[in-house]
Amino acid sequence: MEQLKIYTRLISAELHLPEPGVENTLKLLDEGCTIPFISRYRKERTGGLDEVQIAAISNRAEQLQEIAKRKATVVNTITEQGKMTADLQKRIDDCWEMTTLEDIYLPYKPKRRTRAQIAREQGLEPLATLLLMQREANPERAAQRFVVAGCSPANTSEALKGAQDIIAEQVSEDERSRNTVRSAFRREAFIVSKAVKSKKDNDEAQKYSDYFDWEEPLKRCSSHRLLAMRRGESEGILRVSITIDDDEAVSRLQRSYVRGHGACQRLVAEAVEDGYKRLLLPSIETEFANLSKQRADDEAIRVFAENLRQLLLSAPLGQKRVMGIDPGFRTGCKVVCLDTQGNLLHHEAIFPHPPVNHRMQATIHVQQMIADYQIEAIAIGNGTASRETKEFMEELKAAPSIYVVSEDGASVYSASKVAREEFPDEDVTVRGAVSIGRRLMDPLAELVKIDPKSIGVGQYQHDVDQTKLKHSLDQTVESCVNLVGVNLNTASQHLLTYVSGLGPALAQNIVEYRTAHGAFTSRVQLKKVPRLGPAAYQQCAGFLRIPNAKNPLDNSAVHPESYAVVEQMAKDCQCTVADLISQKETREKIDIKRYVTSDIGLPTLTDIMKELEKPGRDPREQIEEFEFDASVQTLDDLHEGMVLPGIVTNITNFGAFVDIGVHQDGLVHVSQLANRYVSDPTQVVRLHQHVRVRVIGVDVRRQRISLSMKNV
Repeated sequence: MEQLKIYTRLISAELHLPEPGVENTLKLLDEGCTIPFISRYRKERTGGLDEVQIAAISNRAEQLQEIAKRKATVVNTITEQGKMTADLQKRIDDCWEMTTLEDIYLPYKPKRRTRAQIAREQGLEPLATLLLMQREANPERAAQRFVVAGCSPANTSEALKGAQDIIAEQVSEDERSRNTVRSAFRREAFIVSKAVKSKKDNDEAQKYSDYFDWEEPLKRCSSHRLLAMRRGESEGILRVSITIDDDEAVSRLQRSYVRGHGACQRLVAEAVEDGYKRLLLPSIETEFANLSKQRADDEAIRVFAENLRQLLLSAPLGQKRVMGIDPGFRTGCKVVCLDTQGNLLHHEAIFPHPPVNHRMQATIHVQQMIADYQIEAIAIGNGTASRETKEFMEELKAAPSIYVVSEDGASVYSASKVAREEFPDEDVTVRGAVSIGRRLMDPLAELVKIDPKSIGVGQYQHDVDQTKLKHSLDQTVESCVNLVGVNLNTASQHLLTYVSGLGPALAQNIVEYRTAHGAFTSRVQLKKVPRLGPAAYQQCAGFLRIPNAKNPLDNSAVHPESYAVVEQMAKDCQCTVADLISQKETREKIDIKRYVTSDIGLPTLTDIMKELEKPGRDPREQIEEFEFDASVQTLDDLHEGMVLPGIVTNITNFGAFVDIGVHQDGLVHVSQLANRYVSDPTQVVRLHQHVRVRVIGVDVRRQRISLSMKNV
């Protein structure tokens, strides 16, 4: 209980959130509640905290738990050494910052046999203390007392050197010294990148040419530049360091330790300089390298998660009969026909393009498939031969609506275990085409089957902390799935996995129960699914939808625990729940304050009324068709000043990449996104947004296109 109070106080102060909301959120998380469930169905207890705030509380609580574990290790180690004091114990108890904790621990931390340790074993610690006191007029004479014939140290010079080693280590482990150097790094550190001479002229190294001779203040170094330099360093092309003015840092430290002038003072000054250069500087440089990398990781992960959210929440076409096409030239276009549930009905290959050029035969086959399978829409992958295939399909008479769909990650899906289980008898090309067709119908349901890192919307995703990245992306997927809601009778096992309170095992049990007993007709049937107990039911029920259920609330976001209050509203209005949903004038007569109880407050009642207005509404936008400029096919067709339609394919913190139909995305730099300063590109553009851009530069040799959205 005491730990909960401490966590509540710390998190509330750091995140500027009310303590009662933070405390209740921590309790709910400890009870096993998920973030989507807490934010949606426990607003009274949290004070209306949203998903982002609850996720921040959860993440910080996990960090504090790690610090608590580390503190236990520190206390045990120091206690075993017999060096624990009441004051030291209090300092550790009061410390909730990992860097400070490690500074406290450093003098007691078991370490390899250092030069200072060897000197201590030689009995030179008293000599080091004498030197630090700086009262000896003749340190040589003082050192003579520590020289014993036939033992180390062999002479006064060795004795003084050993004492200096002890002082150097003490300086490097002193909290004030470390904080002095840290302050200098925070204020004035530069990150410096140089090319490795032997690698400089390699073709592979040219992508890092901007960083062959680069330096800038560390505090101004953006996430993408730092990650680029660190990648170049890991590939052996760059040498990267973080530096400050060493002379000034040494001078500042010496002023803390050296008092006056004399032989002792000179020896102490030398020891301080040695402690700084040999021990303290490498330690703090590593610390800042790690901290700056961590900040860059956090920013890159934030951008990736936001892009993934936008992608997963892309507008769905809905339950239509779709033809999916994975376009190609030499190997042809793989065509699949899907029913309204995304089931594969038929597949074949057509060859309308060079070098085969069976255009007439392809036309006949496509028209026959459209007729036979009553195709309502066509999805074409945006890879090789995409534009040519779209133009071919548009030439067909009475062709359904045509959409170009991102095929990033389709090849990863087609070779995955999930795809093999879904289509054990089909090859990877068929599976890829199915994925393209299903992405049009419901991007969320299909994309959850693919590792987010393979979807192509990240920035340096393979360079950042992989554990943090997975945690953030899993949270994002879970958030999106539960925001939209899931059809209990059509959802795949993979999609069900991300529903609040479920997971792989329960998702599989639901699918197996559905297969054995037929479609669910009510949410309460979930309780019959093996191993799906009351806790899991509470967490998942509100996010699962059953269209055409006997109880219309089963197809809404109203949680079963609130059904009674809705039924009471209907009873008071002398109508059915279905009438309450269909009759706006009846709902408007309801005074929700009458239904407030100790368990259900105004926030939940307000949500219920919104849900009754549009039960099970999909928060995603409506899908739009898109056309590239027909006159632009390749890079050679571009010239400065052209204004073209495009689709945003990726967003980074330095700008947005836009597909303008030439098989090479162009970059709208952050400075070209709007007629104002833009700190975050996601405030201006979103993934898959249809935009108009102006060409401001074309570099054919480097395959680079510069675009602008200013004054377009």
